[in-house]
Amino acid sequence: MKEIWVEKYRPRSLSEVVGQDEIVARLKAYAKEGNMPHLLFAGPAGTGKTTSAIALARDMFKENWQQNYVELNASDERGIDVVRSKIKEVARLAPLAGSPFKIIFLDESDNLTADAQAALRRTMETYTRTSRFILSANYSSRLIEPIQSRCAVFRFRPLKPEAIREYIGRVAKGEKLKVTDDGMEALVYVAQGDMRRAVNSLQVAASIGTTIDGDALYKAASTVRPEETKKLIERALGGEFLQAREILDKLLIEYGLAGEDVVRQLHRAVFDLNVPDEYKVRLVDRIGEADFRLIEGSNERIQIEALLAHIAMIGGDLRKK
Repeated sequence: MKEIWVEKYRPRSLSEVVGQDEIVARLKAYAKEGNMPHLLFAGPAGTGKTTSAIALARDMFKENWQQNYVELNASDERGIDVVRSKIKEVARLAPLAGSPFKIIFLDESDNLTADAQAALRRTMETYTRTSRFILSANYSSRLIEPIQSRCAVFRFRPLKPEAIREYIGRVAKGEKLKVTDDGMEALVYVAQGDMRRAVNSLQVAASIGTTIDGDALYKAASTVRPEETKKLIERALGGEFLQAREILDKLLIEYGLAGEDVVRQLHRAVFDLNVPDEYKVRLVDRIGEADFRLIEGSNERIQIEALLAHIAMIGGDLRKK
């Protein structure tokens, strides 16, 4: 695997960014004007925040973009010292090649400590003439209000299936791969709106062969087919607890899934069940409790079997109705 496809096929201009049309239209207006305020890109991982920042720099600075684009990761060094030294030093330098300012992309900025954010807000204010910041955050609520008020906020949403299909089709064509229909559906299911996960899963599956089907992708992503998860929850609802436990053994041992992965897939499967909404509410409530206990460090086998037992009891109530 010589080259990471996420980087190889990263859009080189805003026109190539898929799935975020409203955001792209606003960013294109900044690029056309040659000016921009500080920006805040907020949203889940793999939805195009870093890609959009690079594409904006390319469109705005043309061939000089690399000289006027600096990318820093706030999760590497989170304290106030990194703001006072590294970020401040970069921000105070004049832009190159006659550009009016340079862009500083601060990835995972929501990981900065409160003191570091307070120092950053002053830096953003002081060096506006030479630098404009683009802050990337998975959770914008973790940024202090003074920083949020200094930025134009762009909220990235999980990518829709059609956007993932379009982009994956572009990658498959470039790498001369054949992705079957069930393979594409598997990619959409695995990605959950995260383009990076979709492309990386495709690349891992492509290491086996040039024809990519659903089985190859589920194995590459260490994900169980949704039918298997649905069968697990339906067996439990039907009162077949021991059979449901056998399916659970298969997921944990043969597929090597972690307990939290099983719980997440059970959560997704609930909404495809043909049961009244009031029972879906009870199921989600129990799944949420099991997820919390796993995060707190409880034994995954005991907790998931307890969850299946609760699902079986809910199924008993359903059959009595």
